[in-house]
Amino acid sequence: MSSERGSATSQRQIESLVCRLRRRQLIGSRETALETVHVIRQVVLRARFRHIDELIGMIKSVGRRLVDAQPKEHTVGNTIRKILHHIREEYNTAAQNSTLKAGPKSGFSISNFVLMGQPKKQSMPQKSSSVERNPESSVQNDSDLAQGLKPVLMEAIQDVLDELETVYDNVSKSAKDHIHSDEIILTIGKSKTVEAYLKSAAHYRNFTVIVAETCPSYSGHEMARILSSAGISTVLVPDSSIYAIMSRVNKVILGAHAILANGGMFAITGSLMASNAARAHSTPVVVCAGQFKLTPLWNLYHQYGALDFADPSSVLGFEEGSLVEKVEVVNPYYDYVNPELLDVYITNDGDHPPSSVYRLIKETYDDEDTEL
Repeated sequence: MSSERGSATSQRQIESLVCRLRRRQLIGSRETALETVHVIRQVVLRARFRHIDELIGMIKSVGRRLVDAQPKEHTVGNTIRKILHHIREEYNTAAQNSTLKAGPKSGFSISNFVLMGQPKKQSMPQKSSSVERNPESSVQNDSDLAQGLKPVLMEAIQDVLDELETVYDNVSKSAKDHIHSDEIILTIGKSKTVEAYLKSAAHYRNFTVIVAETCPSYSGHEMARILSSAGISTVLVPDSSIYAIMSRVNKVILGAHAILANGGMFAITGSLMASNAARAHSTPVVVCAGQFKLTPLWNLYHQYGALDFADPSSVLGFEEGSLVEKVEVVNPYYDYVNPELLDVYITNDGDHPPSSVYRLIKETYDDEDTEL
């Protein structure tokens, strides 16, 4: 009965997260990643499995449901892949340790070495009997290992959770090395990672931040208020003036929604315009993002965007009835920024050029999890 109640609780949590993702009640890379970890932790805690492959199958099944609920929130799939990577690592380490511990009991001694040199007709019965026993003992050992491994797997999932909770602090550690005194920094909209990065740099450097208002969401207004209240010299400008002021900007700092395998990224609308203006003026473009945004996918949707659109009424209100009937209004969430327009990614695991993103993805995830 307790196992059935636990399974029902897990299913309710999964359904709740699926509904919130589908209805866009949960938005934001870090928020969706944290919710995904909490759900998977409950699934593993209440799961009953005889082999590690059964547990991996359960997690993948849940992961597919979450990804299908909102395919554009890439951190959901990234978090599932990272958890699977950690689970395999812990299982392989435990299996290796158990093999090493069992080694002396069945290892080669001098007497065994002498017996191996006996004629085949004497050693064949022993060999056949051992072959008959091995499959059952191997299955039993795998089952015992899997059952005893759950506390270690919970610790591995906790490591993923800790990384997400400390990502802002870890990304901001190198802020004083990239931002210098009296520099003029341009940023787009509101990004919590960029916000933490600039606040960290402000403890050591005096600089000015120009924030583009990011119409029609106007998230830049909130970003400007936050930075100004933190004592940072802040200037709010309309999006149309980005190219005009770029000649005075020393550095462009952007946030990322998802970092793709080719080194490009999906970022808030306006990032592509700022990156192109920076390239025209030879201004470096820096991207602040946690490694949980690394996505083993390519931009297969569109050359410039992610085909993820918001409510168009903020661009053209429905009160403009006669005009609304004659035009198609598009309000994209994200731009796709080519890797050629970016200079460096600053992550919680150091600084990396766009060309090394594919290597980071290969180290972070397993190949068999590219397609959940």
